[in-house]
Amino acid sequence: MNRPTEDIWNEFSRRLRAFILSRVSDPDDADDILQDVFVKLHTRIDTLRDEDRLAAWLYQIARNTIADYYRARGQTIAMPDTLAVEDEPFESDAPGRIAASLKTMVAGLPDRYREAVTLSELEGLPQHEVARRLGLSLSGAKSRVQRGRGMLREALLDCCHFEFDQGGRMIDYTPRPDCCRHCAG
Repeated sequence: MNRPTEDIWNEFSRRLRAFILSRVSDPDDADDILQDVFVKLHTRIDTLRDEDRLAAWLYQIARNTIADYYRARGQTIAMPDTLAVEDEPFESDAPGRIAASLKTMVAGLPDRYREAVTLSELEGLPQHEVARRLGLSLSGAKSRVQRGRGMLREALLDCCHFEFDQGGRMIDYTPRPDCCRHCAG
């Protein structure tokens, strides 16, 4: 990985600290744990095989470091149940913010795809009903919905950088400068 540790710190330290503080009540201890996470990052960055997994990898290091913190305290402090949740690093409102902007993006699709996506995705109609309403064959409706989804996907990827957890769920996104007027972060 060629990214400088300082860049990773700038990108993740605030969110990692909030994650740690949600599991450790003392802010000073949280800061110590955060520092330990970044020391481990610095010394083990060469073990990260897929740079796209950086966020998930950092949150796993944070979970392990928090567990070590509680182990070092001994039996007097019970480890919080939230550490047992491996799939979800923190509650994120990022999917909701993106979902709200999708209506605007759908409105920008060409008419034939906008209608198909609106009926299928926003109104929740089954594709055979989309086909009936649009006067298409089922395969034609499926094709339009698929192409419309693809256009939305491309529009989202062009305008935002996404971060996903180990389970593949979006945990955060960063709008690209001068691009994403719909996805205000």
